[in-house]
Amino acid sequence: MAAPPPLPRPRRSWADSGPMRWVRRYFGYSRGEARGMAGLLVLMLGAVVLPVLLRPALPVYLPAADQRGLDELVATLKAHRTTEQGYASRYPKREYKKFERSGARYPKVAQVRLAPFDPNALTAEGWEARGVPHFVAGRMVKYRTAAGGFKAKAQVKKMYGLEDSVYQRLAPFMQLPDEAPGRGERAAYATSKPGPDGKFPPFASSAATPGKFPGKPRNLQPFDLNTADTTQLMQIRGIGAGRAKWVVRYRNQLGGYLREDQLDEVFVLRNAPDLRDSLKKYTFVGAGFAPKLVNVNTASFDEMYLHPYIGKPRARLIVAYRQQHGPFKSVEDLQQIPVLKAADLEKLRPYVRCE
Repeated sequence: MAAPPPLPRPRRSWADSGPMRWVRRYFGYSRGEARGMAGLLVLMLGAVVLPVLLRPALPVYLPAADQRGLDELVATLKAHRTTEQGYASRYPKREYKKFERSGARYPKVAQVRLAPFDPNALTAEGWEARGVPHFVAGRMVKYRTAAGGFKAKAQVKKMYGLEDSVYQRLAPFMQLPDEAPGRGERAAYATSKPGPDGKFPPFASSAATPGKFPGKPRNLQPFDLNTADTTQLMQIRGIGAGRAKWVVRYRNQLGGYLREDQLDEVFVLRNAPDLRDSLKKYTFVGAGFAPKLVNVNTASFDEMYLHPYIGKPRARLIVAYRQQHGPFKSVEDLQQIPVLKAADLEKLRPYVRCE
């Protein structure tokens, strides 16, 4: 009996090859899973390699061609700039002439021979005729109008732009004094007139001419600080009208001074110890003086806050306290006010009453 033919060997796929067989054994994959993993790896490799292979070639830089194009563009711009445009510009360019100090921009003024003249009567052309530049002449006329006239040659000398050589040439012919007169000499200057030579007569000294304000007495007798007015206070050296008004104003707000050291509290005397010492030297507080008292039970907020020792915050609290707890029975009850310290109460005690 003949032997049966051998069975055909099963066809082996690439999934049964050596590497894949090892992967299947190691990870426990089936044939389908092994094929899927292999296909995924191929796709990933293609996604990485294909962009590199399909990248287009970079263009080759040709500097000679670019340089030629740049030269042509420059030549076109030059030709466009030099050619005359056929339309008017929307914003025409203004032509500014260069400032010339010599005066070539302005019409020339005929020069005159120097002779004595009054600077307060000259026009701008008159100054130009005597060698002053055009712009300085106009400036001098404007200054004279604003200042009410030149009082001395020194004012003319200080004019901005006037060269010293020009001033030295004109100064001997100006009918003005060299320096401005003092305070006591101005009346004499206003009535004096230049002599035949164009010069003013010499002024009397300030000691011979009485000043506008009389001098303060040197031997001043002390006076009562609570009855003095501003005129008496102004007799003290260094005390003017402003400081005298502040002293009287603070006295009225306070209700009267009880001690000379209360002058240290006046606003305009805080930084002037010498003036405070002078006031204390020539003033006194009369014995038995009774200050004006503030009734904290009946006074309104507007009446109390003006007192320097009370002020707005304390006056507001005093009114609120007496509305809630009734009138104050004694001055000691003011200690119930939170913002009123013991030292402040001692200062305020002589100026308040509770009735």
